[in-house]
Amino acid sequence: MEKNALLAGGAVVVVVAAVATALLVPGVLADPADEGPVRPGPVDVADVSIAAGPATGETVTLAVETRIDHRGNPTNNVSVLVRAVDADSGLLTTTKRISVGNVSRDGEVTAGTNVTVPREGGYDVEVVLYRDAERVDERRKSVRGVSAIKPPYLQSTTSFTESEALPPVSFSITDAGEDRTTMNLMATLTNTGDNPAENLEVTFVLRQAESNIVASRTTVDAGAIQAGRTETVEASATVPNDYNYYIDAVLLRDGVVIDTARGAANLNPTRTISVNQTTEDVELRVEDFEDDDSGPRMTDQPEATHTESSAPGFGALAALVALVASALVARRWTK
Repeated sequence: MEKNALLAGGAVVVVVAAVATALLVPGVLADPADEGPVRPGPVDVADVSIAAGPATGETVTLAVETRIDHRGNPTNNVSVLVRAVDADSGLLTTTKRISVGNVSRDGEVTAGTNVTVPREGGYDVEVVLYRDAERVDERRKSVRGVSAIKPPYLQSTTSFTESEALPPVSFSITDAGEDRTTMNLMATLTNTGDNPAENLEVTFVLRQAESNIVASRTTVDAGAIQAGRTETVEASATVPNDYNYYIDAVLLRDGVVIDTARGAANLNPTRTISVNQTTEDVELRVEDFEDDDSGPRMTDQPEATHTESSAPGFGALAALVALVASALVARRWTK
């Protein structure tokens, strides 16, 4: 009887100790619903978009936005690596890493960053998605024509027109002299913006087509061009005759070139040039383009002279003697 009582007391002690341990030490008893460590939910790159940001004369900033798709359990330590690779050389230009952190909700999460690259050529933008330093997805997009992204000082709503009916550069003859011709130069500008364009100037440069010698240069104020309007700017230039010229028009705002256009003036009727090419070479008289106080001028050419001369000892008497000698020699041979 005592033995049974002793065993029963020991069992009670064991049960009490087990209950106390379970209460005092959490986690000793396993939860039957516990399936072990939680597996992180999948993440991948849903889309990548690139927009042009601020630009300078040398660089341009690309705004890269990455949309990350997430489903299932929370995912920790998500990050994005953005790389810009030169499309021509394949060299890495710049790298940027974005920390997204922990992603718990289902749907898309956006991660944005800016990368600055030289304002030339094109780039392949690579986006690599990481989870706990493990690469899980990547996406690539190409950007071309980065040089077309202009800094603020080059941006303008005003430019030369592009129309056959209203050419950007034209001219008319106002005075055709014996040696020199005076032309009225015209450049046509259009403001396609919503505000007036001001502080504009147009520089006309006339260059002899074959030699590239500048025969005339003049700058005129273009005034203010109202929104949506087309205006013509005029200037005068005097150049030597019998040459063909390219007429280059340069549009400037506060000393910055914002547009250019070209025309052609054929003052040599035997040869013609177009804006893109010439047909043949011509003889050039550099003195026609010499400068003085009044600009390029023509110089007088001395008339060519022809002088006849005879060698000494060959007059009429010498010719007669030679004729007689020839007759005597011929008579001798006939005998």
